[in-house]
Amino acid sequence: MEYVPRERVTALTAVLSIVSLAVVFAAAGGRIPASAVPAAPQWFLDAIPHLNVAISITAIGTITLGWRAIRRGNVERHRVAMVTSFGLFVAFLTFYLYRLVATGGPQPFPGPDVIYQFVYLPVLAIHILLAVICVPLVYYALLLAASRPITELYHTSHARVGRLAASLWLISFSLGIVVYVLLHGVY
Repeated sequence: MEYVPRERVTALTAVLSIVSLAVVFAAAGGRIPASAVPAAPQWFLDAIPHLNVAISITAIGTITLGWRAIRRGNVERHRVAMVTSFGLFVAFLTFYLYRLVATGGPQPFPGPDVIYQFVYLPVLAIHILLAVICVPLVYYALLLAASRPITELYHTSHARVGRLAASLWLISFSLGIVVYVLLHGVY
């Protein structure tokens, strides 16, 4: 069943990617005022990083399950796993952006400067770069799947783009967990 007109996949990917990344960078840069979101108790804001690491671990599992399912030819299980992964990503991003806006920006690194400069910043930079690259790839793979019947997907770049998106997504989620551990576990 065609949910997205196939001739609009590229344009929709571009628009969704630009809007999504603009919102993320605006929130991270403190450009969205805290008054734009409802106030939340401090305990909820403090719980968001812990909730997001649980979401990240779950997403790693669903991406892996989706990858294994398609390699075994189970298209329906693959579809469910990847749509679930996307839903988890949306949930993660919603909580993350809410916390960024509500608190006025990213959390400062509480550890020593040497760890900040030579461990935290490189890990964070790679995590962010991969996340930015993943956004259009994930949108494109999902929109391709939504624009064609399963039998026609084999004649598109869905599998190639999906493999790249899933690989980068897994690495990005994993590095996000490393950032969490550095911010909330080690320091």
